[in-house]
Amino acid sequence: MNNQYDVIVIGLGGMGSAALYHLAKRGQKALGIDQFAIPHNRGSSHGLTRIIRLAYYEDLAYVPLLRRAYALWADLENEFGEQLFYQTGSIDMGPADSEVFRGSLNSCIENDFPYQVLDSRALQARFPAYQMPAETMALYQPQGGLLVPERCIVAHAELAQRHGARLQAGERVLGWEILPDARVQVRSDQGNYLAEKLIICGGAWMSKLVPVLADKAVPERQALIWLQPKRPDLFGLERFPVWNGQVEEGRYYGLPEFNPSGGTPGMKLGRYHHLDEICDPDTVNRAIHSADEALLRTFAERYFPEGAGPTLDMVVCMFTNTADEHFVLDILPDAPQVSVAAGFSGHGFKMASVVGEIMADLAQQGGSPHDISSFRLSRL
Repeated sequence: MNNQYDVIVIGLGGMGSAALYHLAKRGQKALGIDQFAIPHNRGSSHGLTRIIRLAYYEDLAYVPLLRRAYALWADLENEFGEQLFYQTGSIDMGPADSEVFRGSLNSCIENDFPYQVLDSRALQARFPAYQMPAETMALYQPQGGLLVPERCIVAHAELAQRHGARLQAGERVLGWEILPDARVQVRSDQGNYLAEKLIICGGAWMSKLVPVLADKAVPERQALIWLQPKRPDLFGLERFPVWNGQVEEGRYYGLPEFNPSGGTPGMKLGRYHHLDEICDPDTVNRAIHSADEALLRTFAERYFPEGAGPTLDMVVCMFTNTADEHFVLDILPDAPQVSVAAGFSGHGFKMASVVGEIMADLAQQGGSPHDISSFRLSRL
């Protein structure tokens, strides 16, 4: 009986830890399993800081989820007793006709969000660290900011335990199957477990856990850099909004210096789809190479020269991309006991709080009050 549950959650990163929390808070007997520690730096939910923003050029379908995500992060902070969100404002920038600028502006107009439009000169006057090309147009939205991902995961996991969930770390899932009695059996390297429902939030390992996702949720190697600013006064939370931008070199994103508990200081930045390296999550090259550093430093030296001091740290993580770079939040068509959260394509963590709620809905109710019609597996 000890190995029988209402719901099992595989993967306890950003999404899975949130799902386990919501299930446990609703009184479900829930088990969460992760092959690594909670949290860990092997997947897609680490890196000290993550952007959260309301000006969402990717698709207006995300905006209702973002509104709910903000509310749930605030609730989590209150219950956990620790600040997890820091408001810095957000900048979305690029040429006037770029997807980033036009889409972000449209998101604010359609949803009546407060915003300001700044040309490159006005942007630099207000936030001197930004030295963008003359053709750059920037949208400033004051409610953007950053989340502290490792602490968000700890908060969800610890509170899930307080509400009665069981967590198993350092345990690798080997497979799962639907039994003749319609229950789900999960096999790991340490034992077997039974449940009425299964939620799989395996990140870059989704294609190994759910074969139907093998060509639909594709892992990609991603690298991040932290640089020591030459003028630290320009790169703190008060003077350096989180940002993402389109320039001739590609699309990049970055965050201010943030070092509340001895973590890596410095300006953080990355390039979306870094070097376009498809990878296997079990064998991904986690070493940092000169090409990784050169790509990011060259960008920083051109557009954020006062921030491009010595390299303080670099890390490798992974995106898991779908063809259209939108999420998969769905129940498997041939296994209605199993729901999946996958393919977050480098922009999912900010919505982990609401994705967890959605996954709990799918497991308990077979649907969610949230509109997730845009995220069905069948579209792929």
